[in-house]
Amino acid sequence: MLGTIINVATVIIGSLIGLLVHSKLSSRITEITFQGIGIFTIFLGIVMAMKSTEFLIIIISIVAGSILGELLNIEKWFDKLSSKLKVKLKFTNTKFSEGLVTAFLLFCMGSMTILGAIEEGLGGKPNLLLTKSIMDGFSSIALSSALGIGVLFSVIPLLIYQGGLTLLTKFFGNYFNDNYINNLSSVGGLLLIGMGIRILEIKKIRVLNMLPALLIVLIMTYIVGKI
Repeated sequence: MLGTIINVATVIIGSLIGLLVHSKLSSRITEITFQGIGIFTIFLGIVMAMKSTEFLIIIISIVAGSILGELLNIEKWFDKLSSKLKVKLKFTNTKFSEGLVTAFLLFCMGSMTILGAIEEGLGGKPNLLLTKSIMDGFSSIALSSALGIGVLFSVIPLLIYQGGLTLLTKFFGNYFNDNYINNLSSVGGLLLIGMGIRILEIKKIRVLNMLPALLIVLIMTYIVGKI
């Protein structure tokens, strides 16, 4: 878990620096930074989405995951939770949800996250996660300066997801292969594209309701692998 703990620490430090920088920026600079983050998010999503060529698995996962998330109404539940949190902690940031979800997808859905967690889970040195920690630290500065304190709170799902994957690998490491990694990265990339569109205020895509796709793609990959 050392790699994940260091990763969480760099994101916290980077987010705090970004929040400090944000307080000193004019509204015009904040707006253009926000737009730059949105464009980059779409670009990164496209790169990640091209990791897999198993299009049938990807489209079924996205559609089925979106329907499931819509039925569960994850976004509404999350909005209520974030609203209560903002009131309790006296946050004024209006982009709390966008910041948290964008940071989570950016920090957790890349192949480096999965491969790094597997590397450490199998007993190796966390070299990939240490490299990722440096990258995430700098990314969190830019993200939090544009999207606010929600980026800081992304360390909670980051710790649960990445740390959980490391622990899971200790028991089931032999079952992971490139198909799982690439398909998960592709679905994560599509969600990032949706988040980028939302950040740029082109359309408010309910990305949170699509999150079950990340679980469904793993199930679909397993099923297809057994056929």
